[in-house]
Amino acid sequence: MSLAAYCVFCCRRIGTSGPTTKSDLQWKDIRKISKLTGSLILGGFVFITYEVLALKKLLTIDTQAVQQEKLKSYIYLNTVSLDPSESQGLTYKARKELHKIVRKILETEAKILRRPFDEHFSKFAEDHERALWVLLKRSQSEDRIVRLQAVQQLAENSHWHDYQYRTVAQACDQRTVIGLARSKDIDLRFFLPPPPLPKVKDDYAIEDELRLLLVSLPQTDLEQCVQYFTSLALRESSQTLAAQRGGLWCFGGNGLPYCETLSKVPSETVELFCLQALVQHSKVSTHCDKIEANGGLQLLQRIYQLRNDSAKIQRNIIRIIGNMALDERLHSSIVRGCITAEAMKSPHVIQSSHASRALANLDRETVQEKYPDGVYVLHPQYRIKPIKADVLFIHGLLGAAFKTGDNKTLISLWMQRLSKGKRFTVNTWLASDCPSLRIVSVEYDTHLSDWKTKCPIEDHRKSIAYRSNELLNKLRAAGVGDRPLVWVSHSMGGLLVKKMLVDASKNPEMDKIVNNTRGIIFYSVPHHGSQLAEYSMNARYLLFPSVEVKELSTDSPALKELNDDFLSFAKDKKFPVLSFAETLPTHIGSMIKLHVVPVDSANLGIGDLIPVEVNHLNICKPKKKDTFLYQCTVKFIQDALARELGS
Repeated sequence: MSLAAYCVFCCRRIGTSGPTTKSDLQWKDIRKISKLTGSLILGGFVFITYEVLALKKLLTIDTQAVQQEKLKSYIYLNTVSLDPSESQGLTYKARKELHKIVRKILETEAKILRRPFDEHFSKFAEDHERALWVLLKRSQSEDRIVRLQAVQQLAENSHWHDYQYRTVAQACDQRTVIGLARSKDIDLRFFLPPPPLPKVKDDYAIEDELRLLLVSLPQTDLEQCVQYFTSLALRESSQTLAAQRGGLWCFGGNGLPYCETLSKVPSETVELFCLQALVQHSKVSTHCDKIEANGGLQLLQRIYQLRNDSAKIQRNIIRIIGNMALDERLHSSIVRGCITAEAMKSPHVIQSSHASRALANLDRETVQEKYPDGVYVLHPQYRIKPIKADVLFIHGLLGAAFKTGDNKTLISLWMQRLSKGKRFTVNTWLASDCPSLRIVSVEYDTHLSDWKTKCPIEDHRKSIAYRSNELLNKLRAAGVGDRPLVWVSHSMGGLLVKKMLVDASKNPEMDKIVNNTRGIIFYSVPHHGSQLAEYSMNARYLLFPSVEVKELSTDSPALKELNDDFLSFAKDKKFPVLSFAETLPTHIGSMIKLHVVPVDSANLGIGDLIPVEVNHLNICKPKKKDTFLYQCTVKFIQDALARELGS
C-alpha cells in the first residue's frame, strides 16, 4: 500500500511542477521507475534466497541419527556404514516429509468416514527397502508359485545391505528359511546366528550331557542294534570316567582301545560313541520326539559349535538332524536352531551331502520325497527345475556313498575336483552333461572280515536278501521308481541290484521300480563268484571272512539261483545292460594280489561286455572326463533316457 501511495504522490508532483520539455520529463520518469523496480527486484531476490536456505536447514536430517534409529530394532551389533555420501538429496527428504503428512491426513479421513485405511501408504522407504518388504510379503503368500519366485529373488539379489540381511533373518517364516538354505551360493547373513554359548564350569564335559541324553531315551523294547550301540556308548563313557580317576587298565577286550594311559583319554572318541548311539535312536520316530523334548537339538547345536575342528563329530550331528527331519512335526524346532545352511558350505563333501539330505527332508515346498538314513541325493543339492529321470549308484565291498583321494569309489566317477586340497564340486560330470537328472547314492556297511566289532545281529543284516528288502523300502520312500531310472553298480553292489529288481518284480507295491528301469550298468560284478571269496575261505581261520564275502563264493547256491532268476526276468523285460570287466589283478594289503572278478564271472550273459585294462578298484574311477570308461557310461545313460532327456 505504501508503495502505491508513493507512486501516486510522485505522479502528482510531476503533474503540478513547472513547465519542462517533453524529453526531460520522460527521462526523469524512467530513472525514477528503474530505481524503484531495481530495489524491489533486489530485495525480493535476497528475501527468497534467505527463505530457501532457512527451509533447507529445517529439512536437513542427521544421517547418523537415522542409521542409529534403524539399528535399534535389530538384535545385532555389527558395524554399519554411516557415510554421509550415501544419504539422499533435498528432494528425497521433502518427499519423505510430504509422505508423512499425506499419511496422517488419510488416516484421519479414514477414521472420520469410518472406512479402512489403504496400507499402501503405511510406510515410506527407499526403493530397495520397499522391494525387500514386498519379497518378504510374497514369500508368505498362499500361492506356492509366488512364494517360490519370491524366495528365488531374495537369494539371487546380491545388493542387499547388511541390515537388510538381518531384517530377512528375523522376519521370514520357516518355509522361507528352508528355501533360502537350499539356494545355491546363499549368503549366510540371511540366517540368524546361533545363540552365544553359555559359560560353563571348568570341569564341564560334553560326554556327560550326551550320556544324560542317552539315559533319558527309552531303553526297553528296542531293536537289538539300537540297544547294543546305546549300551556300548554308556559303558565306554563309564570306563573313561574310571580312567580319568586312575582306576582302569585296559588292554583289549571290549574296553576302549585308547585306554593305554591313566592320564589322558581323548574325549572326542567318547563323544563319537555317544553320537553313533544317537544316530541309531534317531532312526526311531518316537525316540526323535524324546530327543527334541529333552533339549537334544540344543545340545547338538552346542557340540557342533564347540567341535568345529572335528569333521566326524559334525557329520554325525548333521546325520542325526537329517533323520529327525523325516518327522514334519519337528521341523519348526530343527529350523530354529538350523545349522544345515552352514554345513552345506562345508569343504567336506560327506558333511555337505548329509546337510543336503537334511534340508531336502525339511523342504516340503519343492521336494515330495523323503530320504531315509543311508540314501543321499548328490544332485541336485539345491532347488532347480523339475527332474526328468534318476541315476542310482550302488557301491560294492568296502565302498561307500562318498570317498575321496586314494580311497575314492564309484561316486568319485562323477566328482570333478577343483584343485588339490579343495572340496569336490556338486556339479558333477554327469550333472553337467545331463542337468535334469537326479543322482542318488545308497550307503551300507561292508567288511571283508568279521574281526571288527559289530552289532550282534549284523550277520543277518549283511546278507544280500536282508539288504535288498531294507534298501527297496528306503528307495521307494525316496521316490525311486516315480521317474525313469538307470542303475549303476560296482562289485557286490551289482548283485544287490539284481536281487532288488527280482524282489520288486514279485511285490505289487514295488512295480514302479521295475517298470521304470531303463538300463543297468555293471562294473566288475561277480555274477558267478569271486576269487576273493575263495582265498578268504581257504584262510578262513585267519581272516574270518564276513557274510558278504562268503556269499561271493563260486559254488554258492544262492548266487546261482539269483543269477538264473535275474536272467529270466531281464530277458522278459528286455533291459539294456552294459558290463565292464577288469583285466588286471588287484593288490589287497601289501602281500595279497588277486584277480578279484575274472572276465568270465563279469559276463552276465546278456547285454554288452567290455574288458578294460584296469584292476577291480580302479574300474569305476576314470581319471578324466574324456576317458573311455566315462564316455561309454554317459552315452549308455543318455541313450537309455533319450526320450526323457531329449537332445
